[in-house]
Amino acid sequence: MTLQEKVAQLFGVWVGASAEGGEVAPHQHEMEDEVILEDLLPQGLGQLTRSFGTAPVDPALGALSLVRTQRRIAATNRFGIPAVAHEECLAGFATWGATAYPVPLSWGATFNPGLVRGMAERIGRDMRAVGVHQGLAPVLDVVRDARWGRVEETIGEDPYLVGTVGTAYIQGLESTGIVATLKHFAGYSASRAGRNLAPVGMGTRERADVILLPFEMAVRESGARSVMHAYTDTDGVPSAADERLLTGLLRETWGFEGTVVADYFGIAFLKTLHGVAGTFGEAAGAALAAGVDVELPTVKTFGEPLLKALADGRIDEALVDRALHRVLTQKAQLGLLDAGWDPVPSALAGAGEDPGELRGTLSLDTEGNRAMAREVAEQSVVLLRNDGVLPLDRPARIALIGPNGDRPSAVLGCYAFPVHVGEKHPEVPIGIELPTLREVLAAEFPGSEITVAEGCDVDGLATDGFAEAVAAARASDVVVLALGDRAGLFGRGTSGEGCDAESLALPGVQQHLLDTLLETGTPVVVTLLAGRPYALGRAAGEAAAIVQSFFPGEEGTAAIAGILSGRVNPSGRLPVSVPRRPGVQPTTYLAARLGQVTDVSNIDPTPAFGFGHGLSYTTFQWTALDVEALQVETDGEVRMAFTVRNTGERAGTEVVQVYLHDPVASVVQPVQRLVAYQRVDLAPGESARVRLAVPADLASFTGLDGHRVVEPGDLELRLGASSTDLRLTVSCTLTGPARRVDHTRRMHAEFATEVRQGGGRA
Repeated sequence: MTLQEKVAQLFGVWVGASAEGGEVAPHQHEMEDEVILEDLLPQGLGQLTRSFGTAPVDPALGALSLVRTQRRIAATNRFGIPAVAHEECLAGFATWGATAYPVPLSWGATFNPGLVRGMAERIGRDMRAVGVHQGLAPVLDVVRDARWGRVEETIGEDPYLVGTVGTAYIQGLESTGIVATLKHFAGYSASRAGRNLAPVGMGTRERADVILLPFEMAVRESGARSVMHAYTDTDGVPSAADERLLTGLLRETWGFEGTVVADYFGIAFLKTLHGVAGTFGEAAGAALAAGVDVELPTVKTFGEPLLKALADGRIDEALVDRALHRVLTQKAQLGLLDAGWDPVPSALAGAGEDPGELRGTLSLDTEGNRAMAREVAEQSVVLLRNDGVLPLDRPARIALIGPNGDRPSAVLGCYAFPVHVGEKHPEVPIGIELPTLREVLAAEFPGSEITVAEGCDVDGLATDGFAEAVAAARASDVVVLALGDRAGLFGRGTSGEGCDAESLALPGVQQHLLDTLLETGTPVVVTLLAGRPYALGRAAGEAAAIVQSFFPGEEGTAAIAGILSGRVNPSGRLPVSVPRRPGVQPTTYLAARLGQVTDVSNIDPTPAFGFGHGLSYTTFQWTALDVEALQVETDGEVRMAFTVRNTGERAGTEVVQVYLHDPVASVVQPVQRLVAYQRVDLAPGESARVRLAVPADLASFTGLDGHRVVEPGDLELRLGASSTDLRLTVSCTLTGPARRVDHTRRMHAEFATEVRQGGGRA
């Protein structure tokens, strides 16, 4: 290959599929230079960026457009190499008409990796069926400051939860042939003050023990074949130029063999935002040297600037060859280099290529997809508070109040296609059904009179709708108050990329509306459709009930209605703490002792509802703890068994959570951290004998010398229904020498559950 042909495999071009089934057209973006495909394609092309996710297009015609483009790409370059087509899939395939699943924060709330894997398999099958090869998901960033706009895209504030749920998603996606992309590597979510792209100030231990853990787990266990670098810099080193991170740790230590792709425009940012490169050629060289293989979304630095720097001898061609080898290896794995390669995907097999006949023949929002979206939504809704008003007992009059009560997109996050792209095309139908809370409440409570009053906008300051809301509340038996966020991008919403919050107070005048309705005396069921947790003021102790959802997708309102009626027994658990006060960020439940309430500060960061919290319509009793041995070696495991019994009158799910407390360590540790969890489904009166083996490796942390170590000494394993509802405690001691461990250590406890009728030990 010529040098130009080699480099051409290392960048993408942002395109949009033709709505008529013709070839794709380059997408123009304010951060891009004009791209002329005719000039590029004779040399080849590495990737096609978001042909389905750039503008609304019928999925069958989008697939046809991609087929025709891939034929042209392969026919135009000397070696017949097609491009990798990638798309966003953060909460479903981000294209017109595809199922909008709950956002990742809802995945975390399910505490159910198996369910999330099944959802990812459906997403991957839909993408593969239309010719897509790579998905830019999941986000493995751990929440460090809930003011950050992209909290909705994360799985939660605990690295073990993020790692296990994220790994399951990747396994599901990869099982369909789609290349999963881990992002953002690493530290993006730890930006100062929760501001998007702000610098990251953290030490090596926080990075290793909190930020990197989910990536470490995913690289080892998921089969992920791509990683996306983060935008941010940590201690002055941008991730895109961090050779120790992208090569030393990721490849040489962890053994990752896939491709590293740039976050959009991230290589150019080395010059324009970070100031560590004087030219775009220098930026290209720094990224290649660090270990970035592919520039996305389009050619900027890896085009002429890179070629000029190579010609001048300022960049070693061996770096291009290294990246090229990885790119072509992945294309070979995808079958793109096979002699009999055919661009026609399964959705078009045998269907012909007449656009008129293809239009409307392909659905990406099948009943099976909707059933999966419904199950994820139902398991993700968290009941935070209930004074007994829920489930509602056929109330005669319901007042549905609030800005999210009758807004179809209230269930969608910022990367859902109708929000991310569809809002730019108001002339095009949404493409999926988005029943509002008003509509599903009418179906769920057919005998109830439902009065609707908006009260206020999501982020507006007007209060002239309060009087109508108060009147509706006083004339009703119960208020369902629908509050929360409006997803958007770069300041056009209250949650989403670039929509960071100054505090965790509800946007606009929503808290004022909430407090006003509490004064009416009518029971208020606060119902949140949001992208982050918010402080709820007096409602945390005075609302009749609080139902928390995190952008639960197209089936989300039905899931909420099912919780309100009792058709669904809530089983979601908080993946992030809900603050008591709006201004105490940044804080998470992973705080060390001095990060908790103390006598030396007047600020109390104690949450209103802690990580892992969630109520049910039944009750559970935890008893009969047995521990095999209270002393184990630092390379051993603590074995125990205990009984969980459903003592209520209806079937329900208890989420068993195991937290580790290390009272004395050589470096400061969080007071407790999640090391294991398991959902246990029980009928009324049923019990489960839960057997658990916790390896000592789970007590490891980054020690004084920078290496991960298991230290001898006392430990507590706290078994509970949440981080703030601990039921049983095992006090044990690790004996023997301190033991250094690495990325091959044991990362999981082992559960075995035996269910028995009527309680008792197994």
